[in-house]
Amino acid sequence: MFSKSRINEPGPKAEVEKPKTPETPMTKPSMDFTPSAPKGKAAASVLSSDLTVVGNLRTTGDIQVEGTVEGDIRAHLLTVGESATIRGEIVADDIVVNGRVIGRVRGLKVRLTSTARVEGDIIHKTIAIESGAHFEGSVQRQEDPLANGRGPGGAVRLDTPVPATDAE
Repeated sequence: MFSKSRINEPGPKAEVEKPKTPETPMTKPSMDFTPSAPKGKAAASVLSSDLTVVGNLRTTGDIQVEGTVEGDIRAHLLTVGESATIRGEIVADDIVVNGRVIGRVRGLKVRLTSTARVEGDIIHKTIAIESGAHFEGSVQRQEDPLANGRGPGGAVRLDTPVPATDAE
C-alpha cells in the first residue's frame, strides 16, 4: 500500500541537482540588486520633533523639519512640519510650511498650508496661501528669488539708516 520514500537515498537524482545549486545563487543576487537599487534621488533628511539644531543647514537634497532649527536653511525641497519652529532664513526651490517660521522665506515655489505661522518677508516666484494660514510680513514676487533677495526689481529692506551723501 505504502512504499518507502527515496528522498534520502543517494542516487542519480542527487548528482543532477548538485550542478544546479551553484547556478541558482549566481543569478539570484543580480536579480535582487536590479529592482531594489534604482539610481535616483535620495530620501529626504528628517529632523525629528525632539531635535533642536543650532546652526545653519545646507544641502542640495530635501529636508523635512519636525523639530527646532535656530539658523538658516538652504535646500532643494524644504518641508516645515506642523510641530516645527525655524528661526532664521529659509531658501529652497520648493518650500512647504505647515509649522512656524520666524525669518525670511525665499523660494521659487512657496506654499503656506492652513496650519502655517510665518513671521517674516516672503520672496517667491509662485506662492499659495491656504485659508487659515497666519502670516505677518510682506510678500514680493521676483523672477529669481534665490539670488540673495537683491535681484533686478527686488526691493531691499534696510533695518539701519543709510548715511546721507554730500550732494550740496
